Amino acid sequence: MAEPEMDTELIDEAVLALLFLTLHKDRTSEPLWRAWKSFDWDAMARLHAKELIFDPVGQAKSVVLTQEGRRRCEEAYYRLFARRDRQA
Repeated sequence: MAEPEMDTELIDEAVLALLFLTLHKDRTSEPLWRAWKSFDWDAMARLHAKELIFDPVGQAKSVVLTQEGRRRCEEAYYRLFARRDRQA
């Protein structure tokens, strides 16, 4: 059986949602939001290309989210992981 083609858009959405789990405000005077960046490097590069995070390459163990990235990671988190009422 052939491997199915992966939907990188769905992967990026899931990584963005998971970034919300480790989201924290930077201790600077500016409202910078950081999240731990221990995710697939290709997905992180795509999120950077979409201008949702700043450049993930470097020694820092976290990545800074853009304002749009911060908004979308929270939306993705609740859309993908929030419990929905299950009717029996």
